[in-house]
This record gives sequence, structure tokens and C-alpha cells, in this order.
Amino acid sequence: MDLTYTEEEESFRAGLRQWLARTLPGLPPRPDPTDWPGRRAYDTGWQRRLYDAGYAGLHWPLDAGGRGATPTQHLIFLEETEKAGAPYVGANFVGLLHAGPTIASEGTPEQRARWLPPVLRGDEVWCQGFSEPEAGSDLASLRTRAWRDGDDYVVSGSKIWTSHAEVADWCELLVRTTPVSEDVPKHRGISWLAMPMDAPGVTVRPLRTLAGSTEFAEVFLDEVRVPVANRVGAENDGWRVTMVTLSYERGTAFVGEVVACRRVLADLAREARKNGRWDDAVLRRRLGRLSAEFGALWRLTQWNVSESQRAGTGVPGVGGSVFKLRYSHARQELYEAAGDVLGPGALDLGHEWTLDRLSSLSYTIAAGTSQIQQNIVAERILGLPKGR
Repeated sequence: MDLTYTEEEESFRAGLRQWLARTLPGLPPRPDPTDWPGRRAYDTGWQRRLYDAGYAGLHWPLDAGGRGATPTQHLIFLEETEKAGAPYVGANFVGLLHAGPTIASEGTPEQRARWLPPVLRGDEVWCQGFSEPEAGSDLASLRTRAWRDGDDYVVSGSKIWTSHAEVADWCELLVRTTPVSEDVPKHRGISWLAMPMDAPGVTVRPLRTLAGSTEFAEVFLDEVRVPVANRVGAENDGWRVTMVTLSYERGTAFVGEVVACRRVLADLAREARKNGRWDDAVLRRRLGRLSAEFGALWRLTQWNVSESQRAGTGVPGVGGSVFKLRYSHARQELYEAAGDVLGPGALDLGHEWTLDRLSSLSYTIAAGTSQIQQNIVAERILGLPKGR
């Protein structure tokens, strides 16, 4: 497989670099990490700049309001914006990377017209209401119930680990529309809804993480009315729709972070040379192995994108689970190495690497645990039988 870039792709890269060089110096200061309304305004302001410049929704098809760029151009965009230190999608990552692409793939023309343009412009922010206190890795065990009442679903239950719920306008919500029975296994009877976060009966309670941040929340739903027209896909077909969402989450959502990790790795090497830790041969070998690891992950990303482009689907395949599985562990190993480089400074919560080290602990759990990814790889790629 040819992983080199075409002349057209390199021209796209050059134009993007020029735009970033003109635009980034004019951005306002980044808000305090604990100021979520401020962070939402900053992140959506950046999204509006991308939209006006024609760089919003590169990975979305034209008929969904995207720019119709190739998956490779999207990869170049992620690579160049990270290298330039541009803002991340931030508070609206669910809308841009999960809900938006899902609606683009599975939504009706009316749903696309209603929800996708505001996401691309940065006008509306989404959160994800999938996990529950007793339905994390085993997501199909979810209990949040939705029963039909005329043109509405009435939803009751709770969700947890809902990213940026406190500043979101919409929630991609999984609900059980048919109870589990002998005739309805747990993977059926689930529906995918778009729920307005300002609907009566929605209560959001932020959760404080180990690092002291509150990007997650509990969401409690007490007879919340959601229009049936807000259901994406058929009733009880939500598990299939969810697999589309998760394929994006595991396939492309972490791509920019690989570039960031490679930058951090170079910074670690410079810091080790400066503070004398470079004399440790074991540490040097560790950093060298991590450099090879992240180089391989970048090539794997290129391969996954090329396969998606060749298939013409635009939807990442099961190769995304291979990437997610290895990336989660590599990121943890990177920040363990950062702790070795910092020495006693690794206990300083004011250091960015220390906070990243704490947050990296969640990566083998978030977006599907490593155990779940191993099952997917075993069953769908290697063809091994399902466990009992």
C-alpha cells in the first residue's frame, strides 16, 4: 500500500500551514481549565474560524454539510493543526467526532439539516449519554427506559461519565425502548435519540476527576420527553447505530493525540538532556522504544484511513480497535516515562505532564476498555470464537 502523499494533498497541506500561520497569533488567550463556559466559548469560537475558512467537517461528506475532503486530507489537517499548537475540538468533540458523523451516516435529510450545520459552525455543543452506573463495558445492559407516548418518548434513568454535559445543548442518548426478554436479547430493543439538554426533567451533576477537573458529569432523567422525530435510525436498531458512533470514536477521535504524543516525546528527550536523566541508558532505551511505538501507530492510522478511503465508506473499520487498544497503553507508558524524566517533579500537580499522567490512567477504560477491544480484535479480525 502506498502511504505517500499526492501532489494535491501536499498542496492542501501548504495552504493549511499558511492559514494557521496567519490565524493562530490572533486567537484570544486560552481560558482557565476550570472555566467551562469560557472553554466552550473559546472552543466554539475556534470552530467558527475553521468553518469560515472552509476547514470544518473535512471528514464529513458534502451532502452532510462537510467539505468533501478525502480521509487523507483530514489526516493532514489533524497532523498540521497539532504540530502548529492549534486548539483542539475541546468541548464539542462529541458533536464533531461522534454524534455529527453518526447523524451524517444514519440520519434522515431533515435530521442532517437540523443538527449538522450548527455543529460545524460551533453554534451547538453535544455530549454523549451512553454509559450508566451498571452499564459501562457491557453497554448493552443499559437500563434507561423510553416508552412511547404519542409523538414523544418519555425517558427515565441515569447516565454517567457524560463529557461536557454541563455546557452541552444536545445529548446523543441510548435508551431501551423494548425490555429484555427471551425474544428480545439485550443488544436489541435499544434506540439512539437526540435529547435537548434543556428539556424539563434533565439534571446534571459534575464529577470531579483525580486531576481535579470536572469534564465528566452524572445526568439524571426524570420523565424527559424527547420527540420521536429525534430518533436516529429505526426503533430498537440503536445498537447498530451505536456501532457506527463507536467506530468513529475508536477510529479517528484519537488521531491528533498521536501527533501530540510524538511532540511530548521529543520534549521529554530535551528535558532529560537538560536535567541529566539522559545519562540513564534504561530511560534512553525506553524513550527510543516509545518513539518507534508512536511512529508505528501513525502508520497504522494512515493504513486505517487508506482502507476507509479505498472502501468508499468513510467509516473506520475494526482496525480502529487495534489502534485504540495499543494507543491507550502507549499513552500510559509515555507519561510513566515522563514521571521518570521529571523525578521528584512528577509530584507537582502544576506541571502539565503530571496532569496528563493522571488523565492517561483513564485511556484503557474510556471509549471501550482494553478488554473489550481485545474481544473485538479476537472475534472480528482473527475469527476466534466468542467467549462463553
